Amino acid sequence: MDRQAALERIRMLSDELREHNRQYYQMERPIVSDAEYDRLLRELQELEAAYPEYVMPDSPSQRVGSKPAEQFAKVTHLTPMLSLQNAMDEGEIREFENKVRRMLGDVAGAINYTCEPKFDGLAVSLTYRDGVLEQGATRGDGSTGEEITANLRTIHVIPLRLLGSKPPQIVEIRGEVYLPIDAFRKMNEERANEGEPLYVNPRNAASGALRQLDPSMTARRPLSFFAYGLGQVTDLDFESQFQALDWIQSCGLPVTHLRRKVTGIEAVVDYWREIEGQRDQLPFEVDGVVVKVDSFDLQQRLGFVSRSPRWAVACKFPPRQEVTQLLDIFVSVGRTGALTPTAALQPVFVGGVTVSRATLHNMDEVRRKDVRIGDWVVVQRAGDVIPEVVAALPERRQGTETLFEMPQQCPECGSDVVREPEEVVYRCQGGMKCPAQVKESLFHFGSRRAMDIEGLGSKLCDQLVDTGLVKDPADLYRLTLQPLVELERLAEKSAQNLLDAIEASRYRPLERCIFALGIRMVGEHVAKVLATRFGTIEKLMEATSKDLESVYGIGPNVAASIVSFFSQQTNRDVIRRLKEGGVVFPPAVELRKDSASGALPLSGKKFVFTGSLAGFTREGASDAIKALGAEVVGSVSKKTDYVVCGDDPGSKLEKANQLGVTVLDEAAFSALLTQYAESL
Repeated sequence: MDRQAALERIRMLSDELREHNRQYYQMERPIVSDAEYDRLLRELQELEAAYPEYVMPDSPSQRVGSKPAEQFAKVTHLTPMLSLQNAMDEGEIREFENKVRRMLGDVAGAINYTCEPKFDGLAVSLTYRDGVLEQGATRGDGSTGEEITANLRTIHVIPLRLLGSKPPQIVEIRGEVYLPIDAFRKMNEERANEGEPLYVNPRNAASGALRQLDPSMTARRPLSFFAYGLGQVTDLDFESQFQALDWIQSCGLPVTHLRRKVTGIEAVVDYWREIEGQRDQLPFEVDGVVVKVDSFDLQQRLGFVSRSPRWAVACKFPPRQEVTQLLDIFVSVGRTGALTPTAALQPVFVGGVTVSRATLHNMDEVRRKDVRIGDWVVVQRAGDVIPEVVAALPERRQGTETLFEMPQQCPECGSDVVREPEEVVYRCQGGMKCPAQVKESLFHFGSRRAMDIEGLGSKLCDQLVDTGLVKDPADLYRLTLQPLVELERLAEKSAQNLLDAIEASRYRPLERCIFALGIRMVGEHVAKVLATRFGTIEKLMEATSKDLESVYGIGPNVAASIVSFFSQQTNRDVIRRLKEGGVVFPPAVELRKDSASGALPLSGKKFVFTGSLAGFTREGASDAIKALGAEVVGSVSKKTDYVVCGDDPGSKLEKANQLGVTVLDEAAFSALLTQYAESL
């Protein structure tokens, strides 16, 4: 390929990948398979490696392309990022309009306002020059922030190039980086299991992720972003805030669908009440709504006071904290044996729900907060599934309160409880003989990102362990229909669907099998690193601490945890019995691609899925076939090798029949997986 052809191909690939990113991350409507996306990105990376002079700052390959920074540089905002005055109740919201009218004096009729949720994240400014992201910065003190461009590039919803053929020469776009609540919960669950300090709330977690000196660390956090306004902008002239938001969205930046233009202050109050009512159902944290006079002409006339605009106000929601009495403290046992103290409370209404228990995190937190049984305590509910005890109120003590001590024996199995040196967590030493650990391990094993066993919820895990049907994950692959239908609230159809899902889970990629084992300190990312480096479960099981520490990203503590796990005969027996039950533990795709034996069993084969499968999620079916080397594509063509057809298929089935493409029902698909998995 000559240089001109390479340049044209790089441009074409970049445009195509940008559109795929927009469809996937913003529209939540992917139009190509993961495999196809990876192929395009790999081709772009190879071309850019061959022609580095053609690597552009907005290339899709540059999401995590920077070296760690030694420190953050200071950035002076082109226009200040001002703070907002607060309104704490309906009366203060109405007083905001009274002040606006007094300042304007001669405005007749109702005033239009733009309203949107007040996101609880980290305010940032994005500067685009000629449509390309040039610089990103934190708010800082409003005038000067810190340059975090490389970290912001890792957030996929932030475009590196604006859509549109005529972008302004300079535009500052202001917005909020946030961490979705589900991602926050998952992060804290993982940190609790590993004995690490928990993040207080999603905002704290987002701020910590965004201020990492190494952009690759930021990229591991599923941060997102909403734009809410403009700073300096050239070559454009808007009449209103709402019009500006529409333009920002047209450029490819996410703007909340909850924004609304309303007329009159009573409509503002209604909006404030409406969003407060939705607060607990939203996928992100909000602590109020932001109200701005919509007209830019009126904004200019109103001006600013000190460091705040007169034309905007933050209408805060009531606090999510209440005071109640702590009646008792009990401990729960997690998957890794970690004992977590939990407060039993006098029921109290907090943040829209009645709360009767709250986490105390760990023994160090109990001591630091000096929480005692019988205390009156402050409870808050902010982004976590279980509310937390924020503080005790010692001034309300009567002298009958008692100190809590961590039990020396596990309340579930009676095994010794030990606190390891340099850890904050106390752990039960019972391992797989502890029913609480087995239940949590079973639930983790079947979770979506592990073996993806549809229907294996926490309550069913409890039943399976309590009835003695399952003592460890390997027993799942020996379950039969009759014992299952005898369980409470499990009908025959549901039991059969569970068995089908267990059958389908035998073919998961190696990294998911490793993650499913529940090794302490081995999350999804580390599991993938281990699969890529060692290639087979057998080689990983025999790896020494030295072998493991030679892998980038694996430190001494993680290495010690892995070696400890595989040194226990109980765990090795579970893996052996998983294999006997038909779990494949397929060699890593990367290893098999490079092997002397050549291609994977289904290398080069293209699969299309249509309709719903009883025993597979779409993600699980795709993973199973990818592990054998096949490619999953979105549409049927003459190049398609197989169409896998479930219930209620779409037009893809008709097209497959027209083109003579082989169609597999679910039974044939499962048989094909079994046939080729046995060849690995």
